[in-house]
Amino acid sequence: MNRVIGLINLEEDRQLIKEITTDRPIATVPFAGRYRLIDFILSNMVNSGIINVGILLPQKFGSVLDHIRSGKDWDLARRHEGLFYLPPVCAKNDSASCELSTFYKNIDFMKKSTQDYVLLSGGHTVFNMNFNNALRFHQNTNSDITIIYHKATHESSAPCTVLQCKENGLITDIANHSASYNDANISMGIYLMSRKTFIDIVEYAYERGGCDFLLDGIMRLHNKYNVYGYNYSGYVSTINSIHDYYKTNMDLLNPQIWQELFMDNSLIYTRTKNDIPAQYKSKAKVQNSLIANGCIIEGTVSNSILFRDVKIAKGAEIKNSIIMQGCTINEDALVENVICDKSVTISPQKWLKGAINYPFIVEKNTVI
Repeated sequence: MNRVIGLINLEEDRQLIKEITTDRPIATVPFAGRYRLIDFILSNMVNSGIINVGILLPQKFGSVLDHIRSGKDWDLARRHEGLFYLPPVCAKNDSASCELSTFYKNIDFMKKSTQDYVLLSGGHTVFNMNFNNALRFHQNTNSDITIIYHKATHESSAPCTVLQCKENGLITDIANHSASYNDANISMGIYLMSRKTFIDIVEYAYERGGCDFLLDGIMRLHNKYNVYGYNYSGYVSTINSIHDYYKTNMDLLNPQIWQELFMDNSLIYTRTKNDIPAQYKSKAKVQNSLIANGCIIEGTVSNSILFRDVKIAKGAEIKNSIIMQGCTINEDALVENVICDKSVTISPQKWLKGAINYPFIVEKNTVI
């Protein structure tokens, strides 16, 4: 895969998950107690042998630079090739509609690359995949463009792209749907093609007023290119909504899913932070939960995910919730079906309850 350049586009529509992306892109939303969503695609690229990665920055890119920095934790801090940050070029209120503009105005980066292929992806899909098999499929089928997809295992109300494929993988139709249905071929938003094909599509579509790479590029030129779909059969979750984010975190409490994502295949890397182990006081009760380093637990925690440096006071109870870094839940408080963003404080004896399908969200730095 050293013949492939990775391109991660962080100019993504945040409207469906806006409650926790006010000050950050979807890609740097905290996940699984210690990770960020971008860790998955970045780790998958590196584990596949990709050593040249460009990140197309969003307008609010501070959290991206703070988390990834030089790329050292992904072995991308290199003298030659390695990690490249590509500046945002869109208007602040137009970040979801200027994808082709971002590609076009950074096209010199692609033209100067020595790699033969481009792997294009977003930064908000949770999965653990080696792309070498997809590259072999792409080469063996003489595909011009390969779209990586997965079979939907349940219905979802989030927008998605559905593919119609022949048995050999040739895509006969591509359609944007407002929701997915069981057993549909759902695009993961990951595209593999030659570098020349990528440049040709971007230049053609942008110069004709296009904005969206899939809609105005691939779909408009579908008859010109052989477009194939590669089916990935492992665990996949694309975070397009708060419900997706909540459900995917809760999925990690299933040992089989945790094993598949973090243990069975290649490692998922993240920025290294050294902290003391979690402390469990004499009255603490913890069941089926992920507890990160630095936490202090005096109360009860069940079916929940706690990030670093969370404090659960005596008598407090946490159920089916996601508590991000630096939160404090004080004495005799109840938190159930809740997502607490970073540095939230819940005062003594306060009760917060959401629903499984509609978790209650507490914004960053809030005191309740």
